[in-house]
Amino acid sequence: MSNEHDKDFDVSGVEPAGPIYGTRPDGFRSGFASFVGRPNAGKSTLTNALVGSKIVITSSKPQTTRTVVRGIVHRPDGQLILVDTPGLHRPRTLLGERLNDLVKTTWAEVDVVAVCFPANEKIGPGDRFIVTELGKIRRTVKIAVATKTDLVSPEQLGQHLLDIAALGAETDTTWAEIVPVSAVSGDQVSLLSDLLLGMLPEGPPLYPDGDLTDAPEEVLVADLIREAALEGVRDELPHSIAVVVEEMNLREGRDADKPLLDIYANLYVERDSQKGIMIGHKGARLRSVGTAARKQIEALLGTPVYLDLHVKIAKDWQRDPRQLRKLGF
Repeated sequence: MSNEHDKDFDVSGVEPAGPIYGTRPDGFRSGFASFVGRPNAGKSTLTNALVGSKIVITSSKPQTTRTVVRGIVHRPDGQLILVDTPGLHRPRTLLGERLNDLVKTTWAEVDVVAVCFPANEKIGPGDRFIVTELGKIRRTVKIAVATKTDLVSPEQLGQHLLDIAALGAETDTTWAEIVPVSAVSGDQVSLLSDLLLGMLPEGPPLYPDGDLTDAPEEVLVADLIREAALEGVRDELPHSIAVVVEEMNLREGRDADKPLLDIYANLYVERDSQKGIMIGHKGARLRSVGTAARKQIEALLGTPVYLDLHVKIAKDWQRDPRQLRKLGF
């Protein structure tokens, strides 16, 4: 990709970044970096840690991220735009194929790709598959990030870093850096930010000060609802949940100092049996999902929320092109 940021930039079909913002101090850098890796490798948690705010949903369940969300890191010496992608995997559904296409398109368009290798898991065929695929994109700078270092001993971490270096040699991949970090403890997160920024081209800010993401609020809200739903039915419905925000408006007729945001959202599953699981006995499961999601949404948007959730069936939506379009994929 060109290192000139004098035009709008678009990653994987999301909205263009828009106009250039502000003047450029000497040596100011700006650009795009993408975290990639196997599902559940810590990419979303690391994005949130670098941005300093929760803008990407996380879950102990793999395959949580389904959209590309930009997190924006503002610094005096530059602006780092983080592109969080779904985990690359061998797809079993049409949805899986589309998510993989999204990842590969993103790789070719960013300045730096950071491959995440969780320190508490041995490097395996999935990692080799990702690095081999990444090797087909020659011009993008590549770094390796050992994530979740708080979960292992120094000896285990040392071996993990050697394994990452060996994987690079085996796949003819040149790592510009190999960096161990813990997003949970904050260890070396600032160093990673410094390294990523130093690999970006010089250029003006691409987003206004204060912006933490360019994802529409409806997308962030839908993701927070789906995160709450995944935590509730972790084993029964790992990948079958989709959320669409149908309506989101401030309630009319309220005092300016007492706003209330009305959100109406549909939670889609694939079968009747899944609908029953999602609603729970006498609606208990759905109520708990709504309560957890509402707290997260209020924390994100800083506004009291009335959340109205309904469960609907979109039969086999992960394999149906028409249903995927309807649900935003």
